[in-house]
Amino acid sequence: MSTLQKITLIPAIDIIGGKCVRLEQGDYNRKTEYAADPLEMAKQFEGAGVKRLHVVDLDGAKAGHIQNAAVLERITVHTGLQVDFGGGVKTSADVKRILDCGASLVTIGSIAVNAPETVLQWIETFGANVFFLGADVRNEKLAVNGWLEQTDRSVYDLVNYFRAYGLQQVFCTDISKDGLLAGPATALYRELLQRCPGTQLTASGGVSGMHDVAELQEAGCAGVIIGKAIYEGKISMDMIQQFNTN
Repeated sequence: MSTLQKITLIPAIDIIGGKCVRLEQGDYNRKTEYAADPLEMAKQFEGAGVKRLHVVDLDGAKAGHIQNAAVLERITVHTGLQVDFGGGVKTSADVKRILDCGASLVTIGSIAVNAPETVLQWIETFGANVFFLGADVRNEKLAVNGWLEQTDRSVYDLVNYFRAYGLQQVFCTDISKDGLLAGPATALYRELLQRCPGTQLTASGGVSGMHDVAELQEAGCAGVIIGKAIYEGKISMDMIQQFNTN
């Protein structure tokens, strides 16, 4: 393990109505509210040695345009965290606004599948290094539009397509694992890293404890997004701090 690159822990803050929530398998009707103020949550993570934060504007994802840019700006102004932010990103103006609010990375998902030419224009304008490509997957096939629509396109095709244009930062969620604390899709990530060499892959979904983090590090993942396991107490702030300081 000592020769492996240390995996980066990336806590998730999902926002509805300005508050931290978690959805079970992406279902807005299966919502649990955890904390009133995302900034206070972000500060707790920073205090535990966290460097990166994954912020999802669920209102924006549902509405089709960004809703919580003010929350993003509060976090970037009042912490030193590197934040990736997405949800409802549809135009170059959205991308600019997110970057202007202090995000390090702009998360793109469905639009990369549905309108790849738009994303290529953004890459030309802003550079590939500011984008974090999110691939939501069922049985290695991509799902889009809040997981409601299943496509027949493989995740490997999508990642390799954008990798050819310099986009290396990717996170992949196995929908069947998300929010269930039943373990991550490690086999999928191993396959993705093998088929898409050079990808900086972040795992997302299913993490239930630090043993899963160790497994994902062993598989070669560069990062892991963790949500419910933190909010349900499976991974404590002390565990995060111990991991980050060792």
